[in-house]
Amino acid sequence: MINAAIVGVGFMGWIHYLAYQRSKHARLAAFCSRDPKKRSGDWTGIQGNFGPPGEKISVDGLRVYETLDEILADPGVDLVDICLPPKLHVEAACEALQAGKHVLCEKPLGLTTQDCDQILAAAAEANRQVLVAQVLPYMGEFQFAYDQARQATYGRPIRGYFKRVISPPDWIPDFYEPRQVGGPLIDLHVHDAHFVRLLFGMPHRVMCSAEMKGGIVKFCHTLMEFDEPGIIVGTSSGVSDQTARPFCHGFEIQFEKAAMQFELAALTDGADIMPLRVLGLDGVAAKPELPAGDEVTAFAAEIDDASQSIGSGTIEPRLDGGTARDAIHICQCLQQSAESGQWVTCG
Repeated sequence: MINAAIVGVGFMGWIHYLAYQRSKHARLAAFCSRDPKKRSGDWTGIQGNFGPPGEKISVDGLRVYETLDEILADPGVDLVDICLPPKLHVEAACEALQAGKHVLCEKPLGLTTQDCDQILAAAAEANRQVLVAQVLPYMGEFQFAYDQARQATYGRPIRGYFKRVISPPDWIPDFYEPRQVGGPLIDLHVHDAHFVRLLFGMPHRVMCSAEMKGGIVKFCHTLMEFDEPGIIVGTSSGVSDQTARPFCHGFEIQFEKAAMQFELAALTDGADIMPLRVLGLDGVAAKPELPAGDEVTAFAAEIDDASQSIGSGTIEPRLDGGTARDAIHICQCLQQSAESGQWVTCG
């Protein structure tokens, strides 16, 4: 059983807390917060864009600290679970690794390729694992597509289209600041960039046509080409100036022997869902049965995998820090393409 400590009691810290309550392989041993109210167990002020709102928690059995330094000095902590704002990830991750702790870091691993490389270098030097909670491939339809690709059930994935759009994120004041949150590419599109990296490998070059805001991509259509001829991936991602549909995402993936299609739109008056279908060469559109779960299920699964990765010494591919780094690099290349209007090589 891995003993973990949460650093950063905000929305994602709350979701990770709930996930630890369900974990079979990890135990939440501690957390730290500068807020005395949260240290007392009152997390009722936490609100997010999915999942339940924060509640009062029992701190019985938890070691409660004010600072990261106190967490790092605790010999009973094996894994530091970083749920801080993105701008703080590099410093916190490197300090944790240098203290001999393994790291589970909420996405994005860093705001730039260089940030990510700094963390990975610290992990290599400390001989510790850096795992990234890039939760999308643990979620329902996406996990099904990932599993089928890994098992080659329908042959290789050869084309793909991914969509991820939100209404204006007014609750994040620094959303478009490149050294604070990073904007839609780093905060939002990184999910699909990571999933593309898992399914198709690293793109050779990318093209991004975008609407910009303050020099940062606001909304874009992209193309990704790969070394293997015929593999092409397109995406649409960013912020749409409306408030009736806070969020939507979906995909269409062409495998050698079938296609998969799925889309969900969260609306202010409910949700529209095009359920996952597997479109066969025989003309049959099958609806796979997915495991039951709620909005915390995927996070509990990734925490279990993080624990098992540390225990076995073999990193689960969906949590691999190098793959998360590549996703950030893809997003940076897309930003460069949007600025130049040219194809950008990702090598």
